[in-house]
Amino acid sequence: ELSWKCPAKALGTHGFSVPLLLCWFVLGEENTSSPSEGVLRFLKLLLLTWVNCSSVRWATRVQDVFTAGKLLALALIIIMGVVQICKGEYFWLEPKNAFENFQEPDIGLIALAFLQGSFAYGGWNFLNYVTEELVDPYKNLPRAIFISIPLVTFVYVFANVAYVTAMSPQELLASNAVAVTFGEKLLGVMAWIMPISVALSTFGGVNGSLFTSSRLFFAGAREGHLPRVLAMIHVRRCTPIPALLFTCISTLLMLVTSDMYTLINYVGFINYLFYGVTIAGQIVLRWKKPDIPRPIKINLLFPIIYLLFWAFLLVFSLWSEPVVCGTGLAIMLTGVPVYFLGVYWQHKPKCFNDFIELLTLVSQKMCVVVYPEAERHSGTEGTSDDMEEQQQPIYQPTATKDKDLVGQPQP
Repeated sequence: ELSWKCPAKALGTHGFSVPLLLCWFVLGEENTSSPSEGVLRFLKLLLLTWVNCSSVRWATRVQDVFTAGKLLALALIIIMGVVQICKGEYFWLEPKNAFENFQEPDIGLIALAFLQGSFAYGGWNFLNYVTEELVDPYKNLPRAIFISIPLVTFVYVFANVAYVTAMSPQELLASNAVAVTFGEKLLGVMAWIMPISVALSTFGGVNGSLFTSSRLFFAGAREGHLPRVLAMIHVRRCTPIPALLFTCISTLLMLVTSDMYTLINYVGFINYLFYGVTIAGQIVLRWKKPDIPRPIKINLLFPIIYLLFWAFLLVFSLWSEPVVCGTGLAIMLTGVPVYFLGVYWQHKPKCFNDFIELLTLVSQKMCVVVYPEAERHSGTEGTSDDMEEQQQPIYQPTATKDKDLVGQPQP
């Protein structure tokens, strides 16, 4: 996907910064931007935010259409690559040329290359953000992952094979949009197909970013780690409008910069750091709590192999790019003071609670949203003390006002 210059994945699971950085990341196709391009990105984000606020069904339909368009364009690239190979144009695929070194091998750069390249295949975890909106998630979630990972791997590997049938490694590195350059070389008068395909791909990427990242803020607010207004949904459309608007506004603030290659390293490093910690936590839970229900369960050999590869990537990436990876860590740590001020600090001044309560009420009226009633399934009535403590809101409103606020939709 890096070859397209449009890594259309909404990454984000970690505090405030990372989801927003990544939602911004898919807005830009070039390192430099003119005012007109900035306006187009602004309008694109506003349009897709409106679509996501209007209907979950509309948002998923947009995602389906643009994903299909991207796959058709990639299929065209692969077919053109096969034609090139049949014509004998595979100089850079021959082993003696494919493995030629253009610079001194460096283990740190190899790890960094893996870290950046794996970004294109990072969509395997994003469906977890919307499991509550899936039909039969325990069956469909693994099924979607098992189907999508081989499909994405096949498509992108063969797309890159197709690229090198028409472009040298130096041309690949010099190109700002590899798919566009590839189309200019082979499609002739039909070369306009590739820029349009890249634009469609980024459009779908922004939509997916908004859809998934907003659910992260929604879930965080529901657990009491963010203002509770972000956990409210529209009274009729059942869309998390406050979370979507928060994602949109924060992303717009990041349009002031356009150095997205550095962001790949920032976010890639942070993502893999949290992926590893999460998977290590699963191993610890399997050991400490072997009897808890696990609807989806795999052999421990797979997470152990992943953690070994994870350690290789992070250690050598940090060694190769200490400043960039260190900046990524600093971005991650911006969530620490927010956590201590908003969650850990329980006895806040009354003026602070009153302000947050007023802000919640105003936002609720403007967006016509309410806090969704918690569904109680069998076996979940006895919530533990630890869970109740985690679900305390970021502020403590008075009991009467809180009851009215949650129980009655505002006009």
